[in-house]
Parts: sequence; structure tokens; C-alpha cells
Amino acid sequence: MAGHGNCYDNAAIETFFKTIKAELIRRQSWDTRRQAEMAIFEYMDGFYNPRRRHSALDWKSPVAFERKVA
Repeated sequence: MAGHGNCYDNAAIETFFKTIKAELIRRQSWDTRRQAEMAIFEYMDGFYNPRRRHSALDWKSPVAFERKVA
């Protein structure tokens, strides 16, 4: 973490929030909070973390990147 007032403090999480809003939240709605929580969990655990391509990983998915490094 950077010092107080540093604009790069939250850059990674802000990018994640922007992405999840664009790819999931603004595309659908849910009847209950529980449904929304489950959709967000499934997005993060089933798509974003293992399969979505990330620019920081040379546009590879985390699974593909780890397979290449191992």
C-alpha cells in the first residue's frame, strides 16, 4: 500500500470493480440480495479468477499463466 492520498492505492480493486460492473452487474438484475451475491461469487470464482484474460498476465488467463510458469 502506498501512503495516504496516493492515487495508486486502490488502482487494482477499482479496476476490478469497473470490470465486474461492466461485465455482470449492469447486464442483469436479481430479485434478492442472495441471488446477486451468488452471481457475483460465481463470476469471481468461476470466470474472473480462473478463465478471464488479464492484461497483467500478457493477456493469458490465470490458469494458462500458471500452467506455463509451472
